[in-house]
Amino acid sequence: MAQSHREASRRLFEIAEQQQGFFTAKQAKAAGFAENTHPYHVKAGNWVRELRGIYRLALFPWTDRPELVLWALWSRNRNEEIEGVYSHHTVLSFYDLSDLNPAKLHMTVPTSFRRNSEIPGVLVLHYADLPESDVKTVQGFKLTRPLRAILDLIEAAPSSETSSVRRSLKLSAEV
Repeated sequence: MAQSHREASRRLFEIAEQQQGFFTAKQAKAAGFAENTHPYHVKAGNWVRELRGIYRLALFPWTDRPELVLWALWSRNRNEEIEGVYSHHTVLSFYDLSDLNPAKLHMTVPTSFRRNSEIPGVLVLHYADLPESDVKTVQGFKLTRPLRAILDLIEAAPSSETSSVRRSLKLSAEV
């Protein structure tokens, strides 16, 4: 039994390592942890319950932007595929291309995206079917490429705000 637990722990760590220490209940089950043991691991301090069905390894080192992985995992579909792609202001902030420090995370989800629960207040959802060429995967989450984020912001802004969007970008001849 100790060998199978050690093997399950190793498999779970391999999954969580790709997601900045985060994992889903289904991923833990696939790694070899029975569902009825999840509360035990939380109580024992091995795991931290972050959201319904989403955990973090308690001893995994903190990263710069853990919330990006957390909400990406929140956006997964029934097949455990992450559907949310960070976009708009969030991408510009990630790449340090804007003076803006958005209070909310902007995420583009497919037009078919559905949730049975309320959308968390920290997220602003945009609905679009993005081509793979506009999406990049880094550190356990997806984000649009910077040019796509800029075009999305310009498209989303009323014409009176387009110049302020352009001004907020640090994209100038000096850079």
